[in-house]
Amino acid sequence: MEHNQEVDSPNSIIHHHHHHNNMSAMIAGNNNNNNYSASSSSNSPTTLSRYENQKRRDWNTFGQYLRNHRPPLSLTRCSGAHVLEFLRYLDQFGKTKVHTQLCPFFGHPNPPAPCPCPLRQAWGSLDALIGRLRAAYEENGGKPETNPFGARAVRLYLREVRDSQAKARGISYEKKKRKKTNPQLQQQHEVIHQSSSSSLAPPSGNSS
Repeated sequence: MEHNQEVDSPNSIIHHHHHHNNMSAMIAGNNNNNNYSASSSSNSPTTLSRYENQKRRDWNTFGQYLRNHRPPLSLTRCSGAHVLEFLRYLDQFGKTKVHTQLCPFFGHPNPPAPCPCPLRQAWGSLDALIGRLRAAYEENGGKPETNPFGARAVRLYLREVRDSQAKARGISYEKKKRKKTNPQLQQQHEVIHQSSSSSLAPPSGNSS
């Protein structure tokens, strides 16, 4: 159940004027193999096709959001602040339960009972969405230095969402990082390890 919440996809808001059930169906369709790319026998083209189609839908969705904005916004006038408005707007279509601090299940990864806490877009969905939109912006003629999806405010917002959801849901979003060891300390460790290994090694049979 938790896994399905994590991969809930914001692409459903492309039909935000339709019923929520239709949007849920689109989310489910994207997460199953029985979608438009399932006929492909090769994994690589399938993955590429799904990504490109998803990116195109996301880009069209954002364009629709700008057109429906009051007052309407052009892409050239779009800033990081407008991207944040867009991300907050998406929360109404989220399927991930995020507990409030007053909730008895705050920080509980597997709540034993339902609660009235709000549903939100999962951090992972938003992070992936921004990555696709950032790429689409530049593919459609935008300059990297003016890319609103790469704005510092957007990065900070995503970090805040990640941290708050991790605390509220009692889970960790941290990726497994390779430990960066100091070469000098690493060398010392190896020397200690070798000396301890040699002291524990059985005596050789070449006794004279």
